[in-house]
Amino acid sequence: MAEIDYYFYCASPFTYLGHTKICEVAERHKATLNYKPVNLPALWEKSGAVPPGQRPPVRQRQRLVELQRLAAWRGLPIKTEPKHWPVDASLADRVIIALVAEGHDPRYFMGKVLAGVWAHDDDIADEAVLASYLSQVGLDSMPALKDAKTAEVAAIRDKNSQDAIAADAIGVPTYVLNGEAFWGQDRIELLEQALVTGRQPFRPH
Repeated sequence: MAEIDYYFYCASPFTYLGHTKICEVAERHKATLNYKPVNLPALWEKSGAVPPGQRPPVRQRQRLVELQRLAAWRGLPIKTEPKHWPVDASLADRVIIALVAEGHDPRYFMGKVLAGVWAHDDDIADEAVLASYLSQVGLDSMPALKDAKTAEVAAIRDKNSQDAIAADAIGVPTYVLNGEAFWGQDRIELLEQALVTGRQPFRPH
């Protein structure tokens, strides 16, 4: 069975735009998704990227156009400038780590978080909002929210970030299949082609 390492940050619009699609692809090909939230600034530090607000105006404008274009392509609603953004998604990230550690599938909770930012103007830094999402997908909020605040869970997120850097993840989302990194939700179709053909992974040398 194929495994896909899924590196993401819960405040990323591109993670939002690709989340349902990557889950569908994994399900269709019976591949395992390994959910790995990261500290996005740590990746940007290595790849040379900067937060959107620090980019040249032309890049900021094109980002807003691209978000609308991709949302239309994926058939998803989007608020390109949501009420609560930038937002600290680290607690949401750590809740996902805690859910995985407890043996839960975080897919639907993560979907709630991503749509919360980019479609519903929710504040995903608010613990009560996260508790509501957990309840909505049939999960007990207390264990995950409690465990999310532990040093052990924080260490896993840090390790995920280092693993992502080692895998040449430039940003998020990045999907790694057989050591080959597919950066960006617009690479999901290329990842699926690799699954279908079973080709050998491409390398930089």
